[in-house]
Amino acid sequence: MIAVVGLVVGVVAGLVLQPTVPVALQPYLPIAVVAALDALFGGLRAKLDGLFDDKVFLVSFLSNVVVAAFIVFLGDQLGVGSQLSTAVVVVLGIRIFSNAAAIRRHLFKA
Repeated sequence: MIAVVGLVVGVVAGLVLQPTVPVALQPYLPIAVVAALDALFGGLRAKLDGLFDDKVFLVSFLSNVVVAAFIVFLGDQLGVGSQLSTAVVVVLGIRIFSNAAAIRRHLFKA
């Protein structure tokens, strides 16, 4: 219940305050969101499988975001930022859909 309240408060605060992202960080925001979604779906899958651990979830969430942003940063430094961004989105997208399929199978027994 605390997580739902936190989510609602965060969404309302974002809508009211309308924060802006500095131009230098804008290329990393979509990648960070996809990495966070990967951790979220992985956590939900672990919860449904009875394997959820809040410490593992927190470390996974933070490390996914940091590693994904670092890969994009490294790609920018090497001049191949868009290619590495695409690679990160593809890999994390595959993981998200894999976790979503496992969640669907668990919930609907299909």
